[in-house]
Amino acid sequence: MSLIPAPSVNVLGGPLEGCSRTPLTGFFRDGHCNTCAADSGSHTVCAVMTAEFLAFSKYVGNDLSTPRPEFQFAGLKPGDRWCLCASRFLQAHDEGCAPEVHLAGTHQRALEIVPLAVLEEHAAP
Repeated sequence: MSLIPAPSVNVLGGPLEGCSRTPLTGFFRDGHCNTCAADSGSHTVCAVMTAEFLAFSKYVGNDLSTPRPEFQFAGLKPGDRWCLCASRFLQAHDEGCAPEVHLAGTHQRALEIVPLAVLEEHAAP
């Protein structure tokens, strides 16, 4: 599989904006929700963490809030932006606890999994 990033276009059709450098996010850990064929999780949704979403994610087996120093990961807290897997975002939406989304920082490949109307419903101001 290729580690060449897909074109950096957001769900609105414009240039992909950064998601977060603190904490450093993205499949490539470049601060953007870039993706490629090797990104089987499609880490393409730039989401703003909430306590409710972090608790949900931990409950379904993906603990994003506990620090993991061995991976240089301080753990996420409410207000942090993070490149979420598109399927996890959709699951959270279906369960009523999806976080807000930074649309300009969400890669167009997220649309292969999440309808634009769902992303827009959760758009951050």
